Order: sequence, then C-alpha cells, then structure tokens
Amino acid sequence: MSGSIIRTITNFSKSNEYRSKIHDLIPGGAHTYSKGDDQFPELAPAAIRYGKGAHVWDIDNNEFLDCSMGLTSISLGHAYPEVIDRVKQELEYGVNFQRPSILEMEMAERFLSLVPQHDMIKFAKNGSIVTTAAVKLARAYTGRKLVAFPGDHPFYSYDDWFIGKTACNKGVPEEIANLSVTFQSCNLQSLKDLFAQYPGQIACVITEPERSHCGHSCNCGYNPGTFLRDAIELAHQNGALFIIDEMITGFKTDFPGSITKYNLKPDMATWGKGIANGFSFCALTGTKEVMELGGIRNKGEEKVFLISTTHGGETHALAACMATIDIFDKKPVIEHNHTIGNRFLESCNRIIKQHGLEQFVQVINCNWMPVFIFRNKKKEICPGMRTLALQEMIRRGVLFQGAFVPCYSHSLDDISYFAAAFNETLSTYSKAMDQGYEHYLKGEPAKAVFRKLL
Repeated sequence: MSGSIIRTITNFSKSNEYRSKIHDLIPGGAHTYSKGDDQFPELAPAAIRYGKGAHVWDIDNNEFLDCSMGLTSISLGHAYPEVIDRVKQELEYGVNFQRPSILEMEMAERFLSLVPQHDMIKFAKNGSIVTTAAVKLARAYTGRKLVAFPGDHPFYSYDDWFIGKTACNKGVPEEIANLSVTFQSCNLQSLKDLFAQYPGQIACVITEPERSHCGHSCNCGYNPGTFLRDAIELAHQNGALFIIDEMITGFKTDFPGSITKYNLKPDMATWGKGIANGFSFCALTGTKEVMELGGIRNKGEEKVFLISTTHGGETHALAACMATIDIFDKKPVIEHNHTIGNRFLESCNRIIKQHGLEQFVQVINCNWMPVFIFRNKKKEICPGMRTLALQEMIRRGVLFQGAFVPCYSHSLDDISYFAAAFNETLSTYSKAMDQGYEHYLKGEPAKAVFRKLL
C-alpha cells in the first residue's frame, strides 16, 4: 500500500460542460438510471472516453481504476484483446441479415453445453427482455397470472410486472402491479405463506440465486443452494415454475453460474451482463417442455409471441460471447477473480480496523462482488457519508460507486492502489463523523434509483 502513488483529480471542466447539456437531450442524462448524475457526487466524471483493462479515462483525460466494471457487465476487462479481435473478424462479414446467421446455431449449442439442465435458448439484447419473456412463458405454461419475486431485490426488469411493485410505479396501472406478489429473499417460510395466500394463482417464482450479502442480512445463512433446492421443490409442488436470474451471478459466482455451482434445475434461467464481456448479449435458457411454447412447430396450438428482436442475433455480440466463453474455458478466470476479491476484502477490512471504523464502515464478505455500507455517527445508514466516500475515492483516481466487481484484468497492484486511496478516504471520513459530511462533501448526497420523488 505504501508503494502506491495516489493521483489527485480536480479537473472536471469538460464533464461539467457535458452535464450542462446532456439532460436536454436524454431523459435522465443516461440510458440506465444507475449511470445518472444523481447516483454520483458532484465531483465525478460525467462521461467516459475509453477503457482498457481495469482502468477508464474520462472526457477530461483523468485516469481511474474501475470498480463496477460496466455495472458488472465486464468480466475480463475493457477492450479485452481476444474478444475485440473476434468481434472485428465478424464485423468484416456483416452483423445482421434477413435470415438467421450461421453463428446462431453455434452460439446456441455452445451456451447450452454449459447449462446441461436446459435444452433451448433465446437471445436478446438486455436483461429486462429475457426476464419478461420468462415470466410470459410461465404464464402461458401454467395458465396463471401472478408472478412472485423477492420484494427486497433492487431490480429484475424495467417492465411493468416489476416496476409496478417499486416506489417508481408512476405510469404502471394498479391492475398490472397487482399481478405481482412479493416474498422475503431466501426466506422459505415467506414463500410458503405466499403460496398459501394465493392458492393456484402463482405462475412462477423468479429470484437471483445468490446475493452479495447472503449470510449477513439474509435468511439463507449463506447456504443459498439449500434454500434454492427447497424453493424449486416448493414451487413445483404448488404448480408454479421456477426462474433463476443469473444476470449478475452468471460468470461470477461460478462458470457459468450458481445453477451449476449448486447443481440446480430451474425451469428457466436468464443470463447477461458479464457473459459477453460488456457487449449487448443476453439469453433465456430453459427446458424444452417450457421453451417450445415459444416455438412454431406445434401445429394447431395457440401461438406464444415470446421474444422477437431484430438485433438479438447480431453476429458481433454472438462472437463476443463465444470469445468470452473460450477464455473462461482456457484460463482460470473465476479463480483469479475470487482471489482478487479475497485480497480486496482483506485489505479493506484491515484499513477499516486501523481507523477504528468497524461499526461505521462495513464491506460485505463476498469475494465475487464486495459491497460497502456506510453509516454516520448514530450508526444509521447514511447517503451523505456514502457519497462523501465516493467523492474522496474519485478524487484519488478510483471510480467507486460503493461496490467492487473483480475482473480478469484487475491485478494485485490495483488492489494496493484501491487500499491506499481507501486509507486516505477514511481519514476524511473519520473527520466527517464528528463534524458532519456537509463540511467535506461538495453538492448533494447521491439518491436512490428507486424513489418516489425526484
């Protein structure tokens, strides 16, 4: 840690110019709310010019160690050479045609070879499309209307079936929102109670297989495999299908994900984020019995309009996914990323202890995606103190949003750099504990994405 020379970043002039214009052009200023200006301190880059490996450069040419890696979508590193080379090769042949590309069969066979539990696959461009497609299939298969998911989960889809149950439900008819019901994550009894409350009405249960805070504020006791096996059996006993959302966990908890890690067999699974190293490629996999409902071979049966997307089979995205799979096959990506995560946890916990802040700053013990919790002097979770920590890390050349997503390009030197910046940040944090974050934070605290009022 002592060998790291910390950058000091103070120039955001081009970012400020960008911010002054972008909200007149794009609602929210970005194409996912998690990248919006209200999610960062005022002293932060407004836009990124390029990335390489585990680092990014903003429009003021400031260099940052990247922590969230494209909102968890980068598993290998920015502009990873082997992926880029494969994409360039496909670009020479064209990216979209009137009939399916020959790559679509190759991609289907390749991905399904990783998921022996499932027989068929559909491609898409984002996670919301495939989670909503899974919900539609479950409703078509069961003839039921209700969808069950954990109410304490941050995001499954931008579609009405999920957004209608959040604080940001304006624009979603109450009749639609009422078709979704919620239970508590990793709480089997909560799910049993839900089936008892709505007998014969729930079409499916959809949930992430693991969360970064399992074992802390979670009922599974850091044994998600047992919970998931019991939950799948419970759903089937009650005539419902079970969908595992591997959008975050895929290519992170294991290769390809938690359903193979725990030897689970859900009816469907959704995939995205890191499976194509940042390229826009997502997938829905499932058993033939369920997935065939979205096909065209069952003559005389009513058609299920599942996923129909012009860009779902773009060849460069398929090539990116296949190149990523090749690298995961040949190199110890999961082992490296978990090792980086473990070293990260060790370093951060040691620094927190050195500053005597164990009761106020916590890093969740999860080596595939450590998440931080920041509290004030009253031990209350505090957006102001959290935003101050983000500001001070960004000032020191770490693009930090409260979580760290290990990728194959992260090195031990990167962890040492983060630790050195974190050590200096906690010195300021300690002062703000006594004097108030307002004395150190420029601008307003970052806000929650899912909030009722702007």
